[in-house]
Amino acid sequence: MDAESPQALCDLCLAQVCRSLDSLCSRRADGSMCLTWAPLFPQEMADQLLRKMATTGILNDTTVGIFRNSKELRLRRASVRCCPVSTEAFHLALCPHRLQELDASWVSGGITGADIISGLAANLECRSSLQRLSLNGLHLDWGSLQEDGRVRVGFSSLQGLRTLIVANTDLIDPALEDICTLPQLETLDISCSAVSKLTALLQCKNTLRSLIAHCLRQLDMSPARMLFVLGQLHALRHLDFSDDHFAMDSNDGRDGEETVQQLLEGSPQVLPSLISLDISGRKRVMEAAVRAFVEARGGLVFLGLLATGVSSCDVLSSQENLKVTGEANENQVCEALRRYRDRECFIREALVHLYNLTTDIDKPRPDMLKLVLSAMQTHPTSLHVHLVATACAFNLTTQDLAEAMPVSLLTAAITQLLNAMKTFPSHQQVQKNCLLALCSDYILQDVPFDKYLAATLVINWLSSHEDPTLQRMAVAVISVLVAKLSTGQTAQLSKDVFIMKQLLAIVQQKAMVGVVDSTLKFALSALWNLTDEMATAAHNFIQCQGLELYEEVLETYTEPSIQQKVLGLLNNIAEVEELQSELLVEDLLEHILTILRDPQVEVGVRYFAGGILAQLTSRLEAWTLDTELRATILKHLHISIMTWTQLEREMVSYRSFHPFCPLLQTCQPSGVQLWAVWAIHLVCSQNTSHYRSMLEKDGVTELLKALAANPDIHGDIKGLSESILRMVEQHQSHSGAFSNQKGP
Repeated sequence: MDAESPQALCDLCLAQVCRSLDSLCSRRADGSMCLTWAPLFPQEMADQLLRKMATTGILNDTTVGIFRNSKELRLRRASVRCCPVSTEAFHLALCPHRLQELDASWVSGGITGADIISGLAANLECRSSLQRLSLNGLHLDWGSLQEDGRVRVGFSSLQGLRTLIVANTDLIDPALEDICTLPQLETLDISCSAVSKLTALLQCKNTLRSLIAHCLRQLDMSPARMLFVLGQLHALRHLDFSDDHFAMDSNDGRDGEETVQQLLEGSPQVLPSLISLDISGRKRVMEAAVRAFVEARGGLVFLGLLATGVSSCDVLSSQENLKVTGEANENQVCEALRRYRDRECFIREALVHLYNLTTDIDKPRPDMLKLVLSAMQTHPTSLHVHLVATACAFNLTTQDLAEAMPVSLLTAAITQLLNAMKTFPSHQQVQKNCLLALCSDYILQDVPFDKYLAATLVINWLSSHEDPTLQRMAVAVISVLVAKLSTGQTAQLSKDVFIMKQLLAIVQQKAMVGVVDSTLKFALSALWNLTDEMATAAHNFIQCQGLELYEEVLETYTEPSIQQKVLGLLNNIAEVEELQSELLVEDLLEHILTILRDPQVEVGVRYFAGGILAQLTSRLEAWTLDTELRATILKHLHISIMTWTQLEREMVSYRSFHPFCPLLQTCQPSGVQLWAVWAIHLVCSQNTSHYRSMLEKDGVTELLKALAANPDIHGDIKGLSESILRMVEQHQSHSGAFSNQKGP
């Protein structure tokens, strides 16, 4: 059982609305959508619908139009994060609402921060109601803001703002000065911006509780001036003055480093309310300074020390309520992955340490896997992140560990790994990591994921790599995946001649040196499954000279597992009427007949030899070889089959019984009929519940009844036919009796 709860009903309903939006909406003259009938939504549900549309990737200029109806769909906490929404669509759909929060981070579609500010300021209610605004990753275009009457429109127009995020923007000093006049500003994030001076912060020194100033590359202030400004922020409880240690060379950020060192060594009377400090990435921090800082501030709850080299400071372990990001232990690394989700530089660093922690892990850690997947989702195009994250995912999902994980989490993990394979098709190590994770019996057999996509990705990878170990794994994965595909997916895959060529090339490569290894066996299994009731794949096999190769393999190898797979595929070819002529080669049939007759050969091998011969001799009108050969084959079919013992293990499964129907006609020779009824009896005795409905659906039940009732049919065939019918009837009776039982 999964440890996770089922999906919430509200989530399921919102997802259904998103899928059905086209049918629920009409179109305005400008092409935007409008709900044909809109009830008065509960306010929180309107927020959730907008968020669902954004996260499922359907929110755009057209679909956001449904929120122009601000009476029935009342937004308060709106998120259009990463969505392609233009300025006009934003103004029409979102600005009329009495918003309390807006996340417009990384919005595409040409909209700027200035467009958003002016649109929100145009709504007098928004000026006072909006408390939280995130413009992370946008071009602010501060200079384009126009006069609104006699009052300039700016951040200061939104007087209710308490939290403002303008990280990764072109924020400049004049804009910061405007921001700092906000009367209720409590949280400000100016990370990775173009700010050069922080003096403007003095204007909000009595309200500002959280300042996030990560990686301010253009900051131009002396350590003394910086400390003076920070020292005036009496209400500040959280300060983030971390830096990107990957981007900084040995001469960069010396003033920042000195500022941090002086802050750590300074009096606790500077920033007296501070309970959280982040200086991750600062390379020149001294352990003694960290010790002094922690000992002087008893109320400290968080300290960011990742990539500083001092996270193993002994004083940290004695602070029970202090959370630390760093690399000294598992808790610090996991804390870093949680806190720094949006910061690629720190995620890269933390993942490297997580990889080292998980190399020999022996207990399932779904919490760690979730953190890894979160990193991959947040940085989908970062090679640096995926290179380490895919290795961590492999460490965390090896066979025994995977079986103890929630299945839904494993599905999410494999989905992310497949996305990585798609995004970085040429990077060998990323592909190798993903392949290693996929090459798990439990994951391949029991975890639901897009197996068709996985098969195509692995096959494409296989075409450009010849490393024997990786090749073996890739072919093993393909072999299992092809067997798991639906009939439609297999049909789609079988159309690709490239796939057939790749697998046949591996068979040829192995056959040339006469080796029997798992790579050869997996390749033969994949080809066998790929051609199962797939005429297109069978044609491709012939077109790619597969028959000539298989004849050679059949003559060279006496290993039963190899012969079985080769004959199994030839059996599939023999089921395609228009290709039977390709198999009517006297030397080939005589060799197959020899295998059929040899009592030293395993029944599992002789079974498929018999199937080929039964199919080819069933159509007298298509037989082009000597008639005596046909008669000999039919005679020995019957004699050989009657010597076969029942097999205990399941060696074959069938998509349908359609290929058997022509063989079960009462006019067929007894050898042909006997092979067909023996085969059906075999699979039904091993898995009656699976094949019972297939017998009925494919019309086989009636054919068996006809054989059993016909006095001219050989007794061996009648006996097996009756046995199958009895077996099915007994199973049906037992199932019916069981289902009719009632509890007390």
